[in-house]
Amino acid sequence: MASKTSRAPKGPSFRCSECGWTAAKWVGRCGECQAWGTLEETGVVASARTTAAATVASPALPITEVDATQAAYRSTGVGELDRVLGGGLVPGAVVLMAGEPGVGKSTLLLDVAARAAREGMRVLYVTGEESAAQVKLRAERIGALAPTLFLAAENDLSMALGQVDATQPDLLIVDSVQTLSSAEVDGTAGGVSQVREVAATLINTAKARNIATLLVGHVTKDGSVAGPRLLEHLVDVVCQFDGDRHSRLRLLRAIKNRYGPTDEVGCFDLTEDGIEGLADPSGLFVTRTKDPVPGTCVTVTVEGRRPLVAEVQALLDEAAGGQPRRATSGLDASRTAMVLAVLSSRAGLNLSRQDTYVATVGGVKLSEPAVDLAAALAIASTQLNRPISTGIVAFGEVGLAGEVRRVQDINRRITEAERLGFRGAVVPASPQGPGKVPNGFRVKEVSTLLEALEAVFPPDAPDGGRRYGAPRPQQHPAGAGERAPGGAPWREKGSPEPLPFRTPRND
Repeated sequence: MASKTSRAPKGPSFRCSECGWTAAKWVGRCGECQAWGTLEETGVVASARTTAAATVASPALPITEVDATQAAYRSTGVGELDRVLGGGLVPGAVVLMAGEPGVGKSTLLLDVAARAAREGMRVLYVTGEESAAQVKLRAERIGALAPTLFLAAENDLSMALGQVDATQPDLLIVDSVQTLSSAEVDGTAGGVSQVREVAATLINTAKARNIATLLVGHVTKDGSVAGPRLLEHLVDVVCQFDGDRHSRLRLLRAIKNRYGPTDEVGCFDLTEDGIEGLADPSGLFVTRTKDPVPGTCVTVTVEGRRPLVAEVQALLDEAAGGQPRRATSGLDASRTAMVLAVLSSRAGLNLSRQDTYVATVGGVKLSEPAVDLAAALAIASTQLNRPISTGIVAFGEVGLAGEVRRVQDINRRITEAERLGFRGAVVPASPQGPGKVPNGFRVKEVSTLLEALEAVFPPDAPDGGRRYGAPRPQQHPAGAGERAPGGAPWREKGSPEPLPFRTPRND
């Protein structure tokens, strides 16, 4: 039996009411979450030190003799969730799913609960935000009814543990961890001390009884998980559920995963009838028009390990006066402003007196630097009033010197574009090349933004257009490539020239 030796009580300490960070003296700003005026005095705390070892109940084993079958994955029945978790749920694992209100966390977990119950598992769904009748109404709407799915509306931690004892579930879902409270701890539900106690108790229960547990967590205004930072350290997996409330698309990312990778992304479609996984979501991010329109460019971005085809649209308009407006939707505003500056300085496009609007299709958010080239081509397309062929994609990072930098997974992006029927791509040049290119797919490697513009909008194109493989001229022929007033690199001469890309296949 371990013995304890008491030491002199410590002086008063101060704890942040937002994240639980402690300090020896009061400060105006929390050193962890940077919130102002949140430190409160917690009083004198007596400490003790363990001085003797306890009897070992379970001796240590060589790692080669540990039975790993107890931690085998079990599918949730939702392929996109399994993708993010690394293969499924591990018995005894605790997963924290955080997201904004209304994003679909409860709907997704209720669907997971029903699918697991249909596979013969006993599932306990503890709700602290709704009544059992309200949860059943949603379950009827999305078709999530099963005889071994049990509902309990509880706000007290001890009562929730009693439900676990009575049900003996294989899967436990708590919605949400901020709504449960313990009578043994001071503070209201959702406070730092309560969230810490509730999470620690549920995690100990899950580990001791080998119960896979899913916890729903609230988020703060800046998108981080509400409660103490310790909560994210205690659980095994932290998932972030994102999505624009005006869009049906939902993205699930693993921020922390002890059982699998953290670079996977799950895509879901939230509808009136529930939420469904999207194995191929690229169609949501690309418009289908009969004729190409100036100001649009298709790119291939990589979310985790998954390539997604998305469309970037741009629109220019004469500024009414004063400072021109720069508006973005779905793109990083800072990177878009940088692309505009490079187009103006390195490519000669005069955008100083025009309002610029750049957006993505379908509400998808593209933060990868590889989207720079597509944004630049879309802006140039609307400035020159020349559409980009619907058969090509473009991706690459644009630098301030006007260079197009190499990005990762070029070959994977090309394969995804070819699978969806595109027949050409403008990609960054590299010593290794683009890798294995599918038959019939043409790739144009460019080193600078000017090369990319000349490849997509050939200034010296006669009726047939300049094809790939021909050397890029050092000087533009008179008349065909003279600069237009205002600094535009090429003046439009009659009807737009045919572009050096074919249209996508119909198959």
